[in-house]
Amino acid sequence: MSTQPEQILENNLVKQLGLLGYAIININDEADLLKNLKGQLEKHNQTTLSNTEFAQILNHLNKGNVFERAKILRDKAKYTKDNGDTGYIEFINQDHWCQNQFQVTQQISIEGTYKNRYDVTLLINGLPLVQIELKRRGLELKEAFNQTNRYQRHSYGASHGLFLYVQLFVISNGVNTKYYANNRNQSFKQTFYWSDTENKTIRQLEAFATVFLEPCHISKMITKYIVLTEDKILMVLRPYQYYATEAIMDRVKNSTKNGYIWHTTGSGKTLTSFKASQLLITLPQVHKVVFVVDRKDLDYQTTKEYNSFAEGSIDGTDDTRTLVKQFSGDYLTKDKKLKTTKLIVTTIQKLNAAISKQSHLAKMEKLKEQKIIFIFDECHRSQFGETHNRIKAFFNNFQMFGFTGTPIFADNAVKNALGLRTTKELFDDCLHKYVITDAIRDENVLKFSVEYVGKYKQKEESKNNIDINVEDIDTAELLESPDRLNKITDYIIANHNRKTHDKAFTAMFCVSSVNTLIKYYDLFKAKKIAGQHDLRVATIFSYGTNEDDQDANGYLPENTFIANEDIPVYGTHSRDKLDEYIADYNAIYKTKFSTKDSEAFYSYYKDIAKRVKEREKITAKEEDRLDVLLVVNMFLTGFDAKKLNTMYVDKNLKYHGLIQAFSRTNRILNEQKSQGNIVCFRNLKSATDDAITLFSNKQAIDVIIMQPVEDYIEKFNKAFQELKKIAPTVNSVDDLKDEEEKLEFVKAFRELMRLKNILTTFADFTFDKVEMPEQDFADYRSKYLDLYDSTKGTGGKEKTSILNDVDFELELIHRDEINVAYILKLLATLKGGTKEEQEKQRKQIIDLLTGELQLRSKKELIEKFIEENLPLINDVEEIPDAFTVFLEAEKEAAFNELCKEEKLDPAKLNTVIGDYLFTERKPLPDDVVNMLQTKPKLLERKKLTERIIEKVMSFIDTFINGIV
Repeated sequence: MSTQPEQILENNLVKQLGLLGYAIININDEADLLKNLKGQLEKHNQTTLSNTEFAQILNHLNKGNVFERAKILRDKAKYTKDNGDTGYIEFINQDHWCQNQFQVTQQISIEGTYKNRYDVTLLINGLPLVQIELKRRGLELKEAFNQTNRYQRHSYGASHGLFLYVQLFVISNGVNTKYYANNRNQSFKQTFYWSDTENKTIRQLEAFATVFLEPCHISKMITKYIVLTEDKILMVLRPYQYYATEAIMDRVKNSTKNGYIWHTTGSGKTLTSFKASQLLITLPQVHKVVFVVDRKDLDYQTTKEYNSFAEGSIDGTDDTRTLVKQFSGDYLTKDKKLKTTKLIVTTIQKLNAAISKQSHLAKMEKLKEQKIIFIFDECHRSQFGETHNRIKAFFNNFQMFGFTGTPIFADNAVKNALGLRTTKELFDDCLHKYVITDAIRDENVLKFSVEYVGKYKQKEESKNNIDINVEDIDTAELLESPDRLNKITDYIIANHNRKTHDKAFTAMFCVSSVNTLIKYYDLFKAKKIAGQHDLRVATIFSYGTNEDDQDANGYLPENTFIANEDIPVYGTHSRDKLDEYIADYNAIYKTKFSTKDSEAFYSYYKDIAKRVKEREKITAKEEDRLDVLLVVNMFLTGFDAKKLNTMYVDKNLKYHGLIQAFSRTNRILNEQKSQGNIVCFRNLKSATDDAITLFSNKQAIDVIIMQPVEDYIEKFNKAFQELKKIAPTVNSVDDLKDEEEKLEFVKAFRELMRLKNILTTFADFTFDKVEMPEQDFADYRSKYLDLYDSTKGTGGKEKTSILNDVDFELELIHRDEINVAYILKLLATLKGGTKEEQEKQRKQIIDLLTGELQLRSKKELIEKFIEENLPLINDVEEIPDAFTVFLEAEKEAAFNELCKEEKLDPAKLNTVIGDYLFTERKPLPDDVVNMLQTKPKLLERKKLTERIIEKVMSFIDTFINGIV
C-alpha cells in the first residue's frame, strides 16, 4: 500500500499516547462524554457530585463562546451542595500543571447542524481540550485544517457545547504536523510547527507527539502559554517564544545574570515579552517587573498590544510621579481606584527621570534592595546605554533582559560618548536566537521581493551612454531633481494597484528628509487634483527636522513622535506644511486633528497607526482605507500591520535600519499576501546583502529575497503543463470522472493562481511572457469556480464531497475593480460597432460574469438585462439608470416570490435583511421561525430554516452585495 491509511495512523497515535501516560478510554457520544466528565471532575477535586450538583456544574460550563469558556476553564465553579453548603470545582490545575487527569479517546460522534465524528481527542479532567485531526499520508495538511473549521461551524457548539472548550488543535498527515489555538479568525498561514531549542522543526507525528503531546508539556502549554487577549481570541505561543520565555524564567530562578533574546523582526517579540513578564510576576522572589519601551510616550502599537493581552496592564504613566508611585506601592488610577501592580509598562525616558531626579529619589531609594526585573523592547535603541549605566548604579538587586530583532554587533555599532556598545556587552549572553531565515523556513514571516527602479545615463559627449545606478552618482542635485521625483511619483501611481492587489493592502513610502517628503506629497496631491490617480496619501513627520538620516548609519532617530517637552524651536515651514497635510487627512476621513500641541499631534499619530493596523480586522470599512503612508523615519520600526505589504524606498538604509524598515511588509496574513514588496529607487543591493549577511549569513540571501520574475515565469509554465496533463482543454474539466480527479484539478489550478498572484506584483509582468493565454486562464478559472459552487448549498444534507475539505483560496480570485459598475461600462460598447464586434464584446462580458467570484451570483440577472432591456435603449448614457430601474423591479419580484414560496412575513424579512447588512452575520434559525406565517413542527424546523437562510443569503448576494 503506497500510503498509510488514516485509521492506522490514528490507532498508532492513540497507542503511543497511552505509553506517554494517557488513559485510553472509549467514548462514543455526548452521553459517554458527560458521564466521563463527572467522574474525572470528582477524581480531580477529590469529591463526589450528586446528579443535581453535577447539573449545576454543567449549567455553569454551558455558557458563552470559545473565549468566554476559556476563562471559565481557568476559574473555579461555585455550586450549592445538596446539604446547602457552598462547594467549588476546579477544572484545571494551573499552578501544578502535571497534576491533572489525562485521557485520550477516538471517534467521538457529536450531532449539531450535521453529525461529525472526531479523530483523536485529548481530555484533561474530562474536558476535551486538545483536538487532533489526521489525514492519510500524501494528502495536504490544509484539508485537516479545513475540517476543524467545519467542525467548529457545524457541531462544536451542539448540546452542552463541551467541544467549545478545545484550546489547541493539532493537524497531521503523518509526515507534517502543526498546532494552533482555537481561534476561528486565523488562516492556515497562522498554524505552527513545533521545534527544538535550536529551531529544528519536529514535523513527523510520532516525534511531535513525544515532545508536544506529552501530558505535562501539553498541560503547561494550555495553562501557561495560551494568552486570552482583549480582542477576545486565544493565542498560543510558537516554539521559539516558548523557549525564550523558559530561558528567561530559568535565568531569574537560578542566577543573577542578564541576557537578551534575538528574535527576528515580525516574529512576535511583544507577545513573548508580555508572557515572560506575566510569568515572572508570579515568582515570589520578584518584587516588580518593568517593561521598558523607547518612546517619548507609549506608542499606539505597544499600548494596544499589551492591553490586548491583559486589559489595563499599561497603567497611566502620564508622568514620572505616577511611575514612581507604581514602583513604591499603591497608587490611584485615572478612575480614582487604589491599585497595586507588579507589572509596570513605561518608557525609557520616565525610567531615567525616576532614578536620576532628586525629587523622586526619596521614594525610589526604598527599592534599592528589592528584586526588580527590567525587560527592554528593541534593546538597541540609542538612549539605552545611558539608562543601562543608571540602573546598574541605582539598583543593587536587578536583572535586565533585552529583546531585539537586529542586535548590535561591532560591524553595525555606532560610536558615541559611551564608546562602541554591542548588545552582548550590555546584556551578557544571548538566551535564545531565532533569525529571519528560521522564520521564513517556518513560514512565520514572508520573503521579500526587492525591485530596483531607476537608472540614469551620463550626458557628456565624450562618453558613451552608460547606465549608471543612482547610488553611483548620489549627488543632492540629482536625488532632489524635480524630474526624478516626478518620475518616481508617476511610477508609484502606475504600479500601486499591482503591488497592493488593487488597494487591498497599504504601502509605506520612506524618503530621506522632510524637505523631500514635502515635495513628494505635493506631487501626489497635484496629480490627484488633476485626476491622474485616486490614491489616499497621508503623511506624518517630526516638523522642523530637515536633516538627512545621520549618514545612513542604520539608526532611525525619528521612529516616534516628539513629546511636548522635547519639541525644538524651528522655523514654521515644515509645521505649516504638516498642518496643511493633516487638513487633507481630516477632509478624507472626517477627523479633526492638528499640531496645536504634543497631545493633538500624538492623537493624529495614533489615528494613522490605527487606520493601517485595523485594516486586517473583519470589521474594516472601505471608507477608512489608507493607500500610501509617506514617512521619513516614523513607523519604520516597531510597527506591525498585516495589511501593509509594500515599501517604496527613496532613502539610504543600512544594517538594522534596513532590515527593520523592510520588515514592516512581511507579516503573515493569507494566501494573497505572498511576499513583502520592496521597491527601491536607490541602489541598495549591496546594503541589503550586507544586512542579510550580518543578521543571518551570506547564503541566506537566496532564502530571504525572492527569485527574479523569470524564475516564477518558468514555474508558472511548468504548472500550466501539469494542469494540461489533468485537463488538456477547458471543456475536458467537465469530463473528469470522479472527485479524486476533480481534486487534482483544483490543486493544479490553485498552484497556477498562487504563481500568478506572485507574478502580478512584478511591474513588467504580462501574460505575453507565459505559455498560457490569458483567456485560457480565465476559462479554467470559471471551471474552478464551478467546482467550488458544487460544494455549496446541499439543502441541509450532510456534505460528503472531498472537495468540501479543500481551501479554494478564493482571495486569489477576488478583484474589486471588476464590479457591476464596470460591467455597465462594458454594456455601452455593445450598442456600437459591427455585429461581429458586438458578439465579441458580449462574450467578454459573459466570461467576466462567469469567471469573477463576486459577479457569479449576478450572471443570470445581467444576462436577462442584456437580452430584454439593452436592445430597447438608444442612448448609451441611459444604461446605468435603466439598469437601476430593472434591478429594482427584479429585486421586488424576487423578494415577493421568496415571501410567497416560503410563506414569510415581508416586513419581518426586510428586518432580517437589514440586520444582516448592519452586522454581516447570517440570520439565526430563530429569526427564520419568527418570519414564518405558520410555525413548523419541531422535526421539520432544522431542514426548513437552513433552506430559507440559504435563499435569503442568495437574495442578498444577487441584489444587494457588490451592486454599488
